Amino acid sequence: MGGQPITATSEVDAEDFAHILAATREYVRTVVVPREQEIADTDAIPHDIRTGLAEMGMFGYAIPQQWGGLGLDLAQDVELAMEFGYTCLAMRSLFGTNNGIAGQVLVNFGTDEQKTEWLERIASGEVVASFALTEDGAGSNPAGLTTRAVRDGGQGGDWIIDGTKRFITNAPVANLFVLFARTRPADESGTGIAVFLVPADAPGVTVGPKDRKMGQEGASTSEVSFSGVRVPASALVGGDEDAGYRAAMTSLARGRVHIAAVAVGSAMRALDESLAYAATTTQGGTAVGGFQLVQAMLAEQQVGVMAGQALVREVAAKYVSGEDRRIAPSVAKLYCTEMAGKVADLAVQIHGGTGYMRGVAVERIYRDIRLLRLYEGTSEIQKLIIGGGLVRGWSPGAGVR
Repeated sequence: MGGQPITATSEVDAEDFAHILAATREYVRTVVVPREQEIADTDAIPHDIRTGLAEMGMFGYAIPQQWGGLGLDLAQDVELAMEFGYTCLAMRSLFGTNNGIAGQVLVNFGTDEQKTEWLERIASGEVVASFALTEDGAGSNPAGLTTRAVRDGGQGGDWIIDGTKRFITNAPVANLFVLFARTRPADESGTGIAVFLVPADAPGVTVGPKDRKMGQEGASTSEVSFSGVRVPASALVGGDEDAGYRAAMTSLARGRVHIAAVAVGSAMRALDESLAYAATTTQGGTAVGGFQLVQAMLAEQQVGVMAGQALVREVAAKYVSGEDRRIAPSVAKLYCTEMAGKVADLAVQIHGGTGYMRGVAVERIYRDIRLLRLYEGTSEIQKLIIGGGLVRGWSPGAGVR
């Protein structure tokens, strides 16, 4: 049976991780960054880049070594995520669900049999896993799920699943859907939300057309319909009909720290692009960076980047230690994604009219990072989690630490 979430400690020491981080940085900046326009124009990640990422272990860097991954903890994850954020976010999206919100459901809640069947293939990139939670009426809060799973044949029998999911990352290329469905109305015994492992080729699974989005070209999302989809009892994650809500919240909390770090990486790139433009472009014979108001904008960007870097590192450490796995992840997600949006906006402003043109890095960054304030819980949801958590945790004499 699946148990409580494990304390994710790293299986890679600092020296080995330094090599992994350096190799990732080099790959991103020398292989992926020069091909960003190709990715945007084709709306796809080139096959050779996907292969290179798989060979580096990126499809399973956060999966324990027992199951074929690298076994990195979240403190190491955020260092990689800042590198992922430095280029087009579609690259990270390709393997993000394997390591994050989908893969972590199996790591923390799956049975040994389920882990044996799926995790090694997920870690190698042979299987792309999608996290199928969001619906028209259920996104940041899964309590409103309407997708249904009903037993067929009594206790121990198959499950029949019906429902439709929206905005499902990697759905067009997925091999496995980690699907959340309601088995009964919530009651005093639990939420009634379960999570199932549904192969993408199961009869009754229909993947809709690839969504056309504002940004993040190369990242695939689409609607997925489940009509009378039959899965065996062994597809119920952890063998527990009430594990779904807990699994979703656990995976999303971890994912929020990761997304915060991705946002910081994007802000770092926006700042670098701004500095390069300010230093090399002239206006009236004077370098743009010589104007004090431009320097003020660069200063605002630098403050945001450094604050974001410090925050994600502190929050990741608290997550790994178990000190805070609820409020702090939302703090990081809220601050860093909002900060990145402001840094990108300043980057466009520094570039002037040039920054509004397609093919210019800051224009793409501006569109790409807008989504970060929406998925893994909107900024508004993060505020509710933070504020509600503070109120519930208050006691006389207890101050903010």
